[in-house]
Amino acid sequence: MGMPVSGGASTSVHPTALVDPSAELGEGVLVGPFAIVGPNVQVGDGTELGPRVYIERDTVLGRDCRIGHGAVLGTDPQDLKYKGEVTTLEVGDRTVVREFATLNRGTAASGKTVVGSDCLLMAYAHVAHDCELGSHVILSNAVNMAGHVVMEDYAIVGGLTAIHQFVRIGAHAFVGGGSRVPQDVPPYCRVAGNPPKLYGLNTVGLDRRGFGAEVRAGLKSAYRTLFHSRIVLSRALDEVDADVASLPEVGHLISFIRASERGITQ
Repeated sequence: MGMPVSGGASTSVHPTALVDPSAELGEGVLVGPFAIVGPNVQVGDGTELGPRVYIERDTVLGRDCRIGHGAVLGTDPQDLKYKGEVTTLEVGDRTVVREFATLNRGTAASGKTVVGSDCLLMAYAHVAHDCELGSHVILSNAVNMAGHVVMEDYAIVGGLTAIHQFVRIGAHAFVGGGSRVPQDVPPYCRVAGNPPKLYGLNTVGLDRRGFGAEVRAGLKSAYRTLFHSRIVLSRALDEVDADVASLPEVGHLISFIRASERGITQ
């Protein structure tokens, strides 16, 4: 490994760091002591790589990201089906990856693992191959997800939570710490436990993010019909669809549940 092939005068690479010649470092990038940046890595303007960060290969980091001490990004997927095909890890702008978190590249199934912008991945979190995280997602300490997990925007997962492969966690959902999540978590809702159970809407999150009274009332009505009535879920979905699906948020809740392949946490 040698020095980067690009990077402006404001880019700083510590003398002990190793940067592959094919890596591209943007303006104002800081590469800390003993960090390693491998082949075909792109680091956006203003991003900081802390001490001993390891970015193995084929990774794109956005602008103004912060990668903490000892974090490992862009490593081979932990999947026996992986045969060395070229795949990527993509991370958006302003995302923070804290100490010793690990993010693998994708497999041939999707070709990439994706983490959106403005996310916070706390220490020891693991993002497996082919996962797709939206923006403003928060993973607390030691959240561990299997492959192909999808997390929509503003989802929050508490610490020490294990997420089964192919599970989807909906927008603005909240998963309590120490949970085991084998099925999809509906948008705007709270779940916790092992096995996990629904505990109502994520009212605190909806309030903090400025959802209006009409939207919150519509979601509350839909939640009661879907999960607190004696109506079979398929019929309840039709009933909610006819009543309040004019609200985009309620429409998203309905479509998310209907698209579920693993079943919905209830």
